[in-house]
Amino acid sequence: MTMISVVVPAWSVQGYLAEALSSVLDQQTVDAEVIGVDDASPDHSGEVLDERAARDSRLTVVHLTTNGGPGPARNAGLEQATGEYVWFVDGDDRIVPGALAAVEARLREEKPDVLVVGAARERWNRSVSGWRTPESAATGAEALTRAAPPLGALIVRRQFLLDSGIRFRPGWYEDVAFAYAVLAEAGTVTTFEPACYIRRLDRDGSIRTTRSPRHADAVAQYDDALSCPVVAAASPKLRRRALDRAVTELLTIVEDDTRTPRAARRAMFTAVSELLRKHEAGAAARPGGAAGLRLKLLAADSFTGYRALRGVAGVARSIRRVPRTAKARLRKPALRWYYKWQLRRPIDESLAVYAAYWYRGYACNPAAIYEKAKELAPGVRGVWVVKRGHRPLPEGVEHVIAGSRAYYRTIARAKYLINNATFPPEVVKRPGAVHVQTHHGTPLKTMGLDQPKFPASTATFNAERMRRNIAKWDFSITANRHTTLLWDRQFPIRGETLETGYPRNDRLALATESDVAAARAELGLAPGERVVLYTPTHREWHATFTPVLDVDALAEALGPDTRVLLRGHYFYGLAGFPALHPRVTDVSAFPSVETLYLAADALITDFSSVMFDYAVLDRPLIIFAPDWEIYRAVRGVTFDLETEHPGTFTRTFDELVAAFRTGQVDSPEATAARARFRARFCALEDGHAAERVVRRVFAHV
Repeated sequence: MTMISVVVPAWSVQGYLAEALSSVLDQQTVDAEVIGVDDASPDHSGEVLDERAARDSRLTVVHLTTNGGPGPARNAGLEQATGEYVWFVDGDDRIVPGALAAVEARLREEKPDVLVVGAARERWNRSVSGWRTPESAATGAEALTRAAPPLGALIVRRQFLLDSGIRFRPGWYEDVAFAYAVLAEAGTVTTFEPACYIRRLDRDGSIRTTRSPRHADAVAQYDDALSCPVVAAASPKLRRRALDRAVTELLTIVEDDTRTPRAARRAMFTAVSELLRKHEAGAAARPGGAAGLRLKLLAADSFTGYRALRGVAGVARSIRRVPRTAKARLRKPALRWYYKWQLRRPIDESLAVYAAYWYRGYACNPAAIYEKAKELAPGVRGVWVVKRGHRPLPEGVEHVIAGSRAYYRTIARAKYLINNATFPPEVVKRPGAVHVQTHHGTPLKTMGLDQPKFPASTATFNAERMRRNIAKWDFSITANRHTTLLWDRQFPIRGETLETGYPRNDRLALATESDVAAARAELGLAPGERVVLYTPTHREWHATFTPVLDVDALAEALGPDTRVLLRGHYFYGLAGFPALHPRVTDVSAFPSVETLYLAADALITDFSSVMFDYAVLDRPLIIFAPDWEIYRAVRGVTFDLETEHPGTFTRTFDELVAAFRTGQVDSPEATAARARFRARFCALEDGHAAERVVRRVFAHV
């Protein structure tokens, strides 16, 4: 039996439907059944479904003769489904790459009635945010005391739906009633935290952006949810909580000017009043205070009194907010004034500020310089800037939190400011202060002031702000001649370029066998186990982590003596879904990438600058670049990686596996290519780069 049936209702979603279908059908690792339901759509949605079905037998199309709305359309799809589980994916939404395989694995493991997965929201400007990752899910009547999860976050056992008789109701907000019904009636509910579903709530033409009296349909949907037998059998206190939650949600819709027209509010208020009176029987007594008065006015259908109470409550909230608001409004100007005052005080000649990756934590070239400065310039006090929620710092590292008074005092008074990214634009370059830009990688991609040549990569790029930042740099560190030549044009500074090698690579250049053994032990790797590290880079044309390599399949293909370490790019915050294969370990959160390099016998990457660092170790290095042409067109590149690669260049999964099985990754040809690469990019990596930087920057100390 097919594990998952995906039901895709379609009405006036012609511009989004192909993407929704592809998000399911292009996930090759799972043989899902897809039922597309044309809800008598007036646009080309039906044709889009038929055209895709002609190319893919996994898609079955149902054409309805009359429009019944999303609920009946989903019911029609459910009737055609044969899978053990059903996933309802709206025609203007999509699922995340890799989600089907991850969800199927969890379903086979847990076998729940309902699986609740993470979901995200895509805004009208195509930015993806608002990740909701469930740690737990309420069941029974308790489910109605919480916000209903998005419909796309629910994968439901089909037999459970057949046995319980749960179906979608007609009308708007049918997803709310369905979600509450399945959570209330389900015997087992489990959760899966990774975000699997992306929904578009605010696209033009969606129900949530349409101003209509039909938003009053929500009353009937909540009435249906509150009428569930499990709610009727619940304790009076629990019934009160569920009812109050429903009333609050409904009154929010009543008061929402973007959804409910002013002329329709009175009628919807009356409908909510009737719902309250109906379901108060058997519920606990109303609360006291303003909340109780609100319910009393609602039960009496006193719309005028309710609006008056809201007005009074709004004034009271405004009054209570004044002290907090005033404090918040005053804080920023006060901090700006404090910073300006500190800028007028003398520079502390013995103070150095360090930062890395936009205040994420202790890492990279600044960390290596900090360590060497403690040895060679002990009179300089180093302080790190980190943001709230930063990764743990090594013991004894002094730090300040970005945005605090201590932060503004420190960056205003410091003699040295050392960063591998950029300080915020408001950070002033004082006369006599020394700014050191260490950067954080040898460039394959086009960067700096050359980036506007490739407009597809400049969504958040501000050339004028970059020029102002560059003007502050007294030193710019490069790892090799290649970088020096490029950055003379891409990051032109009036100061001095230090072509020293990368300080962060000193640890690699000086590593001994005992260092390697310690790194492997720290990661819990078995003796004799071949370790392959995979480090995909950020692809700006993907809003979420989109894997191009199936690491589970790779681990299986490379055999029982191989372990694959997966490290996702820090821009995404995750490496996709948890690996399923027992010989795949997700090390995305591991604090030291250098430790991973030392532990790995070989590296697979694509366009990441890690290739230049790992090459210092002179170990097999494999490029896996199925989208090389896309990357070259979107980002622009500084050399042809396909012909000037560091050992082995592959485009397909089969080529990658064959390179390992045949020994190509460590063949004489690969070794020669790696030697040429190292001569070009790693000639200065002798273990003393940090020393060269410290002796030049802190020369007078």
